[in-house]
Amino acid sequence: MKEPSRQTRWERHTQIPLLVLAIGFAVAYAVPIVAPDADRWVHRACTHAEWVVWASFAADYLVRLTLSRARKAFVRTHWLDLLAVLLPMIQPLRLLRLVATLLLVGRRARMAPQVRLTTYVAGAVVGLLMFGSLAVLSVERDAPGGNIRNLGDALWWSVTTMTTVGYGDHSPTTGLGRLLAVGLMLSGIALLGVVTANIAAWFISRFERDDRLERAQTAAIAELAEEVRALRAEVARLAGQAADQPGAPARREATAPTP
Repeated sequence: MKEPSRQTRWERHTQIPLLVLAIGFAVAYAVPIVAPDADRWVHRACTHAEWVVWASFAADYLVRLTLSRARKAFVRTHWLDLLAVLLPMIQPLRLLRLVATLLLVGRRARMAPQVRLTTYVAGAVVGLLMFGSLAVLSVERDAPGGNIRNLGDALWWSVTTMTTVGYGDHSPTTGLGRLLAVGLMLSGIALLGVVTANIAAWFISRFERDDRLERAQTAAIAELAEEVRALRAEVARLAGQAADQPGAPARREATAPTP
Protein backbone atom coordinates (compact mmCIF):
# COMPACT_ATOMS: atom_id res chain seq x y z
CA MET A 1 0.00 0.00 0.00
CA LYS A 2 1.41 3.35 -1.04
CA GLU A 3 2.25 5.66 1.85
CA PRO A 4 0.50 9.07 1.66
CA SER A 5 2.69 12.05 0.93
CA ARG A 6 3.60 14.66 3.51
CA GLN A 7 1.24 17.12 1.87
CA THR A 8 -1.65 14.66 2.13
CA ARG A 9 -0.88 13.96 5.79
CA TRP A 10 -0.72 17.69 6.52
CA GLU A 11 -4.09 18.31 4.83
CA ARG A 12 -5.62 15.42 6.74
CA HIS A 13 -4.35 16.62 10.13
CA THR A 14 -5.18 20.31 9.65
CA GLN A 15 -8.67 19.95 8.22
CA ILE A 16 -10.53 19.96 11.55
CA PRO A 17 -8.43 22.76 13.16
CA LEU A 18 -8.98 24.97 10.11
CA LEU A 19 -12.70 24.23 10.22
CA VAL A 20 -12.77 25.33 13.86
CA LEU A 21 -10.91 28.53 12.92
CA ALA A 22 -13.45 29.14 10.14
CA ILE A 23 -16.29 28.88 12.66
CA GLY A 24 -14.43 31.34 14.88
CA PHE A 25 -14.13 33.65 11.90
CA ALA A 26 -17.89 33.45 11.34
CA VAL A 27 -18.52 34.49 14.95
CA ALA A 28 -15.95 37.29 14.78
CA TYR A 29 -17.43 38.58 11.54
CA ALA A 30 -21.03 38.44 12.77
CA VAL A 31 -20.68 40.02 16.21
CA PRO A 32 -19.82 43.60 15.11
CA ILE A 33 -22.64 43.56 12.55
CA VAL A 34 -25.32 42.07 14.78
CA ALA A 35 -24.21 44.12 17.81
CA PRO A 36 -22.87 47.41 16.43
CA ASP A 37 -23.21 49.09 19.84
CA ALA A 38 -20.83 46.66 21.57
CA ASP A 39 -17.72 47.95 23.29
CA ARG A 40 -14.79 48.99 21.17
CA TRP A 41 -12.60 46.24 22.56
CA VAL A 42 -15.13 43.69 21.29
CA HIS A 43 -14.92 45.10 17.76
CA ARG A 44 -11.15 45.25 18.01
CA ALA A 45 -10.93 41.63 19.21
CA CYS A 46 -13.19 40.49 16.39
CA THR A 47 -11.02 42.27 13.83
CA HIS A 48 -7.89 40.67 15.23
CA ALA A 49 -9.57 37.26 15.20
CA GLU A 50 -10.48 37.68 11.52
CA TRP A 51 -6.87 38.47 10.64
CA VAL A 52 -5.63 35.52 12.70
CA VAL A 53 -7.92 33.16 10.80
CA TRP A 54 -6.85 34.58 7.46
CA ALA A 55 -3.19 34.31 8.48
CA SER A 56 -3.74 30.69 9.49
CA PHE A 57 -5.13 29.84 6.06
CA ALA A 58 -2.29 31.74 4.41
CA ALA A 59 0.24 29.77 6.46
CA ASP A 60 -1.56 26.57 5.53
CA TYR A 61 -1.19 27.44 1.84
CA LEU A 62 2.53 28.13 2.25
CA VAL A 63 3.08 24.87 4.11
CA ARG A 64 1.22 22.87 1.46
CA LEU A 65 3.25 24.64 -1.23
CA THR A 66 6.48 23.76 0.59
CA LEU A 67 5.48 20.12 1.04
CA SER A 68 4.31 19.73 -2.55
CA ARG A 69 6.57 17.66 -4.80
CA ALA A 70 5.65 19.76 -7.87
CA ARG A 71 5.37 23.35 -6.67
CA LYS A 72 4.74 24.91 -10.07
CA ALA A 73 1.92 22.48 -10.70
CA PHE A 74 0.57 23.16 -7.20
CA VAL A 75 0.42 26.91 -7.84
CA ARG A 76 -1.16 26.34 -11.24
CA THR A 77 -3.83 23.98 -9.93
CA HIS A 78 -4.46 25.93 -6.70
CA TRP A 79 -4.64 29.43 -8.16
CA LEU A 80 -7.93 30.09 -6.37
CA ASP A 81 -6.25 29.41 -3.03
CA LEU A 82 -3.48 31.86 -3.92
CA LEU A 83 -6.03 34.49 -4.94
CA ALA A 84 -7.85 34.05 -1.65
CA VAL A 85 -4.59 34.46 0.25
CA LEU A 86 -3.57 37.62 -1.63
CA LEU A 87 -7.02 39.22 -1.79
CA PRO A 88 -7.12 40.74 1.72
CA MET A 89 -3.66 42.28 1.19
CA ILE A 90 -4.91 44.43 -1.69
CA GLN A 91 -7.08 46.54 0.57
CA PRO A 92 -7.82 45.85 4.25
CA LEU A 93 -11.59 45.54 3.90
CA ARG A 94 -13.54 43.16 6.08
CA LEU A 95 -15.54 42.04 3.06
CA LEU A 96 -12.37 40.94 1.28
CA ARG A 97 -11.37 38.91 4.31
CA LEU A 98 -14.83 37.36 4.26
CA VAL A 99 -14.56 36.38 0.58
CA ALA A 100 -11.02 35.06 1.05
CA THR A 101 -11.93 32.91 4.04
CA LEU A 102 -15.00 31.50 2.31
CA LEU A 103 -12.89 30.56 -0.70
CA LEU A 104 -10.23 28.88 1.42
CA VAL A 105 -12.74 26.97 3.54
CA GLY A 106 -14.50 25.77 0.41
CA ARG A 107 -11.27 24.63 -1.20
CA ARG A 108 -10.18 22.67 1.87
CA ALA A 109 -13.65 21.17 2.32
CA ARG A 110 -13.63 19.83 -1.24
CA MET A 111 -10.35 18.04 -0.53
CA ALA A 112 -11.96 15.92 2.14
CA PRO A 113 -13.11 12.62 0.63
CA GLN A 114 -15.68 12.05 3.36
CA VAL A 115 -17.56 15.23 2.53
CA ARG A 116 -20.38 14.21 0.25
CA LEU A 117 -21.91 16.45 -2.37
CA THR A 118 -25.23 16.83 -0.54
CA THR A 119 -23.51 17.91 2.66
CA TYR A 120 -21.29 20.32 0.77
CA VAL A 121 -24.24 21.91 -1.04
CA ALA A 122 -26.24 22.22 2.19
CA GLY A 123 -23.28 23.83 3.93
CA ALA A 124 -22.73 26.17 0.99
CA VAL A 125 -26.37 27.27 1.06
CA VAL A 126 -26.32 27.97 4.79
CA GLY A 127 -22.96 29.74 4.58
CA LEU A 128 -23.99 31.92 1.66
CA LEU A 129 -27.27 32.89 3.28
CA MET A 130 -25.60 33.75 6.58
CA PHE A 131 -22.60 35.61 5.22
CA GLY A 132 -24.63 37.23 2.45
CA SER A 133 -27.07 38.59 5.00
CA LEU A 134 -24.31 39.88 7.26
CA ALA A 135 -22.35 41.40 4.39
CA VAL A 136 -25.29 43.26 2.87
CA LEU A 137 -26.41 44.45 6.30
CA SER A 138 -22.96 45.86 7.01
CA VAL A 139 -22.93 47.93 3.80
CA GLU A 140 -26.63 48.85 3.58
CA ARG A 141 -27.65 49.59 7.17
CA ASP A 142 -26.32 53.17 7.18
CA ALA A 143 -26.77 53.84 3.46
CA PRO A 144 -28.94 56.88 2.60
CA GLY A 145 -32.29 55.67 1.31
CA GLY A 146 -31.47 52.05 2.14
CA ASN A 147 -34.25 49.64 3.12
CA ILE A 148 -32.18 46.84 4.70
CA ARG A 149 -31.91 48.00 8.29
CA ASN A 150 -31.85 44.84 10.43
CA LEU A 151 -30.80 41.21 10.27
CA GLY A 152 -34.33 40.04 9.48
CA ASP A 153 -34.52 42.27 6.41
CA ALA A 154 -31.07 41.12 5.30
CA LEU A 155 -31.89 37.43 5.74
CA TRP A 156 -35.17 37.79 3.82
CA TRP A 157 -33.34 39.64 1.04
CA SER A 158 -30.68 36.89 0.88
CA VAL A 159 -33.29 34.15 0.56
CA THR A 160 -35.25 35.91 -2.19
CA THR A 161 -32.06 36.86 -4.02
CA MET A 162 -30.40 33.47 -3.82
CA THR A 163 -33.53 31.74 -5.08
CA THR A 164 -33.79 34.41 -7.85
CA VAL A 165 -37.34 35.24 -6.73
CA GLY A 166 -36.62 38.91 -6.15
CA TYR A 167 -39.80 40.33 -4.62
CA GLY A 168 -38.22 43.78 -4.57
CA ASP A 169 -39.50 44.78 -1.12
CA HIS A 170 -35.86 44.89 0.03
CA SER A 171 -33.02 45.71 -2.33
CA PRO A 172 -29.50 47.15 -2.02
CA THR A 173 -28.91 50.75 -2.97
CA THR A 174 -25.11 50.92 -2.81
CA GLY A 175 -22.72 49.69 -5.46
CA LEU A 176 -21.10 47.18 -3.11
CA GLY A 177 -24.50 45.90 -2.04
CA ARG A 178 -25.53 45.35 -5.64
CA LEU A 179 -22.26 43.56 -6.28
CA LEU A 180 -23.11 41.26 -3.39
CA ALA A 181 -26.54 40.70 -4.93
CA VAL A 182 -24.99 39.64 -8.24
CA GLY A 183 -22.67 37.20 -6.48
CA LEU A 184 -25.53 35.76 -4.43
CA MET A 185 -27.74 35.31 -7.50
CA LEU A 186 -24.98 33.58 -9.45
CA SER A 187 -24.22 31.36 -6.47
CA GLY A 188 -27.89 30.40 -6.14
CA ILE A 189 -28.11 29.49 -9.81
CA ALA A 190 -24.89 27.47 -9.60
CA LEU A 191 -26.03 25.55 -6.52
CA LEU A 192 -29.42 24.86 -8.10
CA GLY A 193 -27.59 23.47 -11.13
CA VAL A 194 -25.45 21.26 -8.89
CA VAL A 195 -28.51 19.89 -7.10
CA THR A 196 -30.35 19.26 -10.38
CA ALA A 197 -27.32 17.53 -11.89
CA ASN A 198 -26.90 15.41 -8.76
CA ILE A 199 -30.53 14.27 -8.87
CA ALA A 200 -30.30 13.51 -12.59
CA ALA A 201 -27.07 11.55 -12.06
CA TRP A 202 -28.77 9.55 -9.30
CA PHE A 203 -31.68 8.59 -11.56
CA ILE A 204 -29.32 7.72 -14.41
CA SER A 205 -27.22 5.51 -12.13
CA ARG A 206 -30.36 3.73 -10.91
CA PHE A 207 -31.53 3.12 -14.48
CA GLU A 208 -28.09 1.87 -15.49
CA ARG A 209 -27.98 -0.46 -12.50
CA ASP A 210 -31.42 -1.87 -13.31
CA ASP A 211 -30.38 -2.27 -16.95
CA ARG A 212 -27.21 -4.14 -15.95
CA LEU A 213 -29.23 -6.39 -13.65
CA GLU A 214 -31.74 -7.12 -16.41
CA ARG A 215 -28.96 -7.93 -18.89
CA ALA A 216 -27.32 -10.23 -16.35
CA GLN A 217 -30.60 -12.05 -15.74
CA THR A 218 -31.21 -12.40 -19.49
CA ALA A 219 -27.71 -13.80 -19.98
CA ALA A 220 -28.22 -16.26 -17.11
CA ILE A 221 -31.54 -17.45 -18.58
CA ALA A 222 -29.96 -17.88 -22.02
CA GLU A 223 -27.08 -19.86 -20.50
CA LEU A 224 -29.52 -22.06 -18.58
CA ALA A 225 -31.58 -22.69 -21.72
CA GLU A 226 -28.40 -23.65 -23.60
CA GLU A 227 -27.47 -26.09 -20.85
CA VAL A 228 -30.97 -27.65 -20.96
CA ARG A 229 -30.70 -28.10 -24.74
CA ALA A 230 -27.27 -29.67 -24.35
CA LEU A 231 -28.60 -31.98 -21.64
CA ARG A 232 -31.52 -33.08 -23.83
CA ALA A 233 -29.16 -33.75 -26.71
CA GLU A 234 -26.93 -35.84 -24.44
CA VAL A 235 -29.93 -37.85 -23.15
CA ALA A 236 -31.10 -38.46 -26.70
CA ARG A 237 -27.60 -39.57 -27.74
CA LEU A 238 -27.30 -42.01 -24.84
CA ALA A 239 -30.76 -43.41 -25.57
CA GLY A 240 -29.81 -43.94 -29.20
CA GLN A 241 -26.61 -45.73 -28.25
CA ALA A 242 -28.52 -48.02 -25.89
CA ALA A 243 -31.02 -48.89 -28.60
CA ASP A 244 -28.26 -49.71 -31.12
CA GLN A 245 -26.41 -52.19 -28.86
CA PRO A 246 -26.66 -55.91 -30.10
CA GLY A 247 -28.79 -58.29 -28.01
CA ALA A 248 -30.86 -55.59 -26.44
CA PRO A 249 -34.18 -56.72 -28.13
CA ALA A 250 -33.47 -60.38 -27.29
CA ARG A 251 -33.01 -59.60 -23.68
CA ARG A 252 -36.24 -57.71 -23.70
CA GLU A 253 -38.00 -60.69 -25.36
CA ALA A 254 -36.43 -63.19 -22.95
CA THR A 255 -37.57 -61.32 -19.97
CA ALA A 256 -41.03 -60.73 -21.37
CA PRO A 257 -43.77 -62.62 -19.44
CA THR A 258 -45.48 -65.65 -21.07
CA PRO A 259 -49.20 -65.33 -21.82
